[in-house]
Amino acid sequence: MDLFDYMRETNKEKESPLASRMRPVTLDEVVGQKHIIGKDKLLYRAIKADKLSSLIFYGPPGTGKTTLAKVIAHTTSAEFKQINATVAGKKDMEEVVKEAKDLQGMYGKKTILFIDEIHRFNKGQQDYLLPFVEDGTLILIGATTENPYFEVNGALISRSSIFELRPLEKTDIKELLLRAVNDTEKGLGSFHAVIEDDALEFLADVSGGDARNALNAIELGVLTTDRSEDGQIHITLDVASECIQKRVVNYDKKGDNHYDIISAFIKSMRGSDPDAAVFYLAKMLYAGEDVKFIARRIMICASEDVGNADPMALTVAVAAAQAVERIGMPESQIILSQAVTYVASAPKSNSAVNAIFAANDAVRNNKTTVPTHLQDAHYKGAQKLGHGIGYKYAHDYPDHYVDQQYLPDEIKDARFYEPGDLGYEKQIKERLQKLREQ
Repeated sequence: MDLFDYMRETNKEKESPLASRMRPVTLDEVVGQKHIIGKDKLLYRAIKADKLSSLIFYGPPGTGKTTLAKVIAHTTSAEFKQINATVAGKKDMEEVVKEAKDLQGMYGKKTILFIDEIHRFNKGQQDYLLPFVEDGTLILIGATTENPYFEVNGALISRSSIFELRPLEKTDIKELLLRAVNDTEKGLGSFHAVIEDDALEFLADVSGGDARNALNAIELGVLTTDRSEDGQIHITLDVASECIQKRVVNYDKKGDNHYDIISAFIKSMRGSDPDAAVFYLAKMLYAGEDVKFIARRIMICASEDVGNADPMALTVAVAAAQAVERIGMPESQIILSQAVTYVASAPKSNSAVNAIFAANDAVRNNKTTVPTHLQDAHYKGAQKLGHGIGYKYAHDYPDHYVDQQYLPDEIKDARFYEPGDLGYEKQIKERLQKLREQ
C-alpha cells in the first residue's frame, strides 16, 4: 500500500457512518446476543479457538450479523473474504474460489467467505458454492434477514450451523448509544454531546432492537444540533424524535404510558370495540412500537379472548404475524389493521383459558394414572400387562363416537372445558351435550 492508498483508507475510515466506525473488532466488545456468544456458548468458543465451520447468521437488520463476521475477520488466522449478494455475481465467487484453492494448496491456509444478504443469491449461485464448502476449500459465513430454511439452499443449510440473532434489548441499545456519544476515538466524543435521559429512553424504545437505526439517529442529532451556551450539544427528546423519524406519543421516562396504551389496545380488542382497537394500534405505530410485539399481542388475544367462538381469529392473527415479519413497514400497518379489526369484531370466549387453568389445578392436586385401556399396546410385553385391552376405536362406531372413559379414574367425572354460547362455540357446546347424553 502506497502513501495515497493509506491516506484514502484513513479518510474513508474517518468519514464512514458512526454505526460502521463503532463496529466491534473483538468478541468482548459485542453488545447483546449472549444466547449465542456468551462465554459458555459454542460460537464464542469456536471464534476464540479459531475453529469455525460454515455458519449462517439469521436475524433482523441491525442485530449484529455483519458485526460478528467482522469480529471473526479480526480474530481468525484464515484468509477472510467478503462479498455482498446484492451486487456480486458468479464471477466474483469464481475469483474467491481460485484464490482459496491457491492459498490452500501453497500454504495450507483456509479461506472464510462472508456473504452478506446471501438470500439474494439465486439457486444456481448458491449451488455453485456447495462443492467448495463440502470439500473444505471455503468456510462459508452467510448473513440473512430472511428465514434461511426458506431462502437458502437446503444442501448449504445441512452443512452449516444456524445462529438466530435477536433484536437488541433496550439496555443494549442504551449502552451502545452512551458508548458512541462518549467515545473520542471512533465515536462522537469530540463533539462534547450530552444525551438526556428521556431521549436515551425514547431511542432505545423506538429503535426496535436495531443498533444501526439507533446509532444513525444519534449521529444525525449530534451533527445537526447547535451548541448550547454551556458549550455542549444537548440531545433532547424532541431532537431524538426528529432524528429517528418517530413521533413522541406520551412515552414517558419510565414507560408507564407506553404500557397504558398497550393495555388499552388489548382491552379494546377483548371488549369488541374495533374502532378503539385500531386507534391504539395507530398510536403505537406512530410512536414506533415494534410491529412484531404488536403481532404477538394480537395472537394472544385471538386465543385468550376469542378462542373457539371463532377459531379463525387465531389463524388470521398468526398469518398476520408471519406477514409483518416478511413485509415490514409501512405495508404491515394494513395487515395489522386487518387482524386487529377481525379479532375485535369476533364473538368472544375465554373457555379455553378456563379449561387449561382448571386442568392445571387438577394436575397439581391429584395423583393420577392413565387408564389401562388407553395405555400404549405396541411395545413388547404390553398386552401381557393388559395395556390397550378394551380400547374402543372411535371410527368403528356411528358418528365416529363411542362412550368411553378417557380421564383417569381419580378424576373421571371432571369437566374442564365448558363451551360458551357465542359463535362457533355454541355449535361445539351443542355437539358435546348431544354426545354426553348418548
